[in-house]
Amino acid sequence: MPPKNQRWWLTTDSQETVIRAPAERVYDLVADLTRMGDWSDECARVEWVDGATGPAVGARFVGHNRTGPRGLIKWSRRGRVLVAERGREFAFATEEGGNEGVVWRYRFEPVDGATRVTESYEVTSIPAWARILDVPTNRHRALLRSMQHTLARLKAAAEKPALEPHRSLP
Repeated sequence: MPPKNQRWWLTTDSQETVIRAPAERVYDLVADLTRMGDWSDECARVEWVDGATGPAVGARFVGHNRTGPRGLIKWSRRGRVLVAERGREFAFATEEGGNEGVVWRYRFEPVDGATRVTESYEVTSIPAWARILDVPTNRHRALLRSMQHTLARLKAAAEKPALEPHRSLP
């Protein structure tokens, strides 16, 4: 088995941050896949398909992504929700050639009145041409940066104070 965290052969990696918000609030932001484009610098948008309307085990979706110079490299992937445990874990797999290719996972752990969020990926199967492209593009580094970006955007959104209802003056 190739080693973890290697530029030459993607296997698995993760990033984490602590967010000053309840785990359920952060989970709700992540599990609403239609908002993934708000957090991710690679995912442009996601839409539920095949009758799915939200995060539930087995729910299917299509994610539309872009990367590279000026976002010129674009692709779409079908996916399926694997785990949907509010406030604890949300995971989904994206498909590559009809097979599960990459499992993305978010874990939520309460810590001192906040939540540690860990985003990870595990490559289960990708075609040889994609492996070849991964090396010169340093896909490993790009994925680490993308996870850091996603977690920073989630943190900013989750820690933003909720707007108080408007009160009319007497």
